[in-house]
Amino acid sequence: MVMQATTSHLNATFAALADPTRRAILARLASGEATVNELAEPFAMTQPAISKHLKVLERAGLISRGRDAQRRPSRLEPKRLAEASRWLEQYRQFWGASFARLDAVLEDLKPKKTRRERPSR
Repeated sequence: MVMQATTSHLNATFAALADPTRRAILARLASGEATVNELAEPFAMTQPAISKHLKVLERAGLISRGRDAQRRPSRLEPKRLAEASRWLEQYRQFWGASFARLDAVLEDLKPKKTRRERPSR
């Protein structure tokens, strides 16, 4: 059950991160909370389109949305990004070890340098 929940979280996280607009929104939220209007500024999109992106990010657990009087600021929630990072780290370690083994094989395949005899005088 835990593995299934983790897989579900990872699927939602990576699906949300697949869109460049959503990645840009997360990058903006990394510097602090922002409203829909503030998040919409750099994009040639309507406010409802940005709101749809925010809903995807919220469902994935990557952001949370609060209420401050009339404002509904969004903020980054790092837990799901940390889970994805840990998952990716396993593969980085795998590839690092694989490349280290390949380096060792390639080093063994290099011709051995032979020491040249110095001519005697």
